[in-house]
Amino acid sequence: MKQLRESYRYALVVPTSMGLRLSADAGQPIAASNRFMLQATSAETNVASISSYLGLPVKVLTTFVKGSPMAQFIKADLRARGMEYEGKEVEPGGPWGYRHQFNIADSGYGSRGPRVWNDRAGEIGRTLNIADFDVERLFGQEGVAVLHMSGLVCALSHETSVFCLELARAAKKYGTLISFDLNYRATFWEGREQELRDVFTEIASVADILVGNEEDFQLALGIQGPEAGGKDLAGKIDSFKEMIDRVRREFPDVSIFATTLRQVQNVNSHLWGAIMLEDGKWYVADPREITVLDRIGGGDGFVGGLLYAVIKGWDPGKQLAFGWGSGALATTFLTDYAQPADEEQIWSVWNGNARVKR
Repeated sequence: MKQLRESYRYALVVPTSMGLRLSADAGQPIAASNRFMLQATSAETNVASISSYLGLPVKVLTTFVKGSPMAQFIKADLRARGMEYEGKEVEPGGPWGYRHQFNIADSGYGSRGPRVWNDRAGEIGRTLNIADFDVERLFGQEGVAVLHMSGLVCALSHETSVFCLELARAAKKYGTLISFDLNYRATFWEGREQELRDVFTEIASVADILVGNEEDFQLALGIQGPEAGGKDLAGKIDSFKEMIDRVRREFPDVSIFATTLRQVQNVNSHLWGAIMLEDGKWYVADPREITVLDRIGGGDGFVGGLLYAVIKGWDPGKQLAFGWGSGALATTFLTDYAQPADEEQIWSVWNGNARVKR
């Protein structure tokens, strides 16, 4: 694994489009409930929460609707999570103008699967522009250990694609490690397939850490997917390794390739595993059963734990284990991000120790 730069102000920086998540009380379907929980959300701040709750300095690059109570709510939430933020205040432009998007989530229960609706009309995050941030100050003067980007933000609009490309180029220039979670979404790509394939390929080519599932690697980067393996996750691991090895040949400068493995037994019981290739050596967290309160954010928790371990300089085996534990921990929260009390709590999840700590 490449070395972190020697000095930095921020351990982790994430560009993101902040929104609000609305979920029904007690795991009920949206239409059957009149009690709801509201939280600030984005996949990228879900990742960053592992580092911020464990005391590392984190910064969020985003944009806000000027004068919006929702923007005020989001800012307060980020401060409560120990995150600094920087972002342009954009005039709302009236009732049909800009707004922070809503993510409306039915978490499911038992045999009733989760359902998620996204209301992204007028999404302020689609205006993210590199000109609104002083990247020379951020990467050159203050210093950043890891820049983590997601394909969700990259694919929001032409403007955000350019924004993510420029951030990656600036990070590379100043020796910041680049993490890229592909997060392919077909609805985001519609009508922009070639443009986004080119953008994703360039970012992947300069990344140090590349995360994705079989759909991400196939549809975002054009890599041949895994061959048919066994019926269970354990039987599919070899075919996943073959796929990631094909990705490695296309992107030889990447140090870490990682993906999670999930088999849903029912909404509240999953088999959860992960594999990682680091500097040519494989590491595997064999699938184990976990009890799930809300599955949304488990993958982000895995990436967050992995990046925390990379920043701390741990060996690859510990990186994968901590990522697995962080992802499993995230599924025990009603929020779509984990709020670890300390490192020990995550290691207890990894070790299967759910005893009372007094």
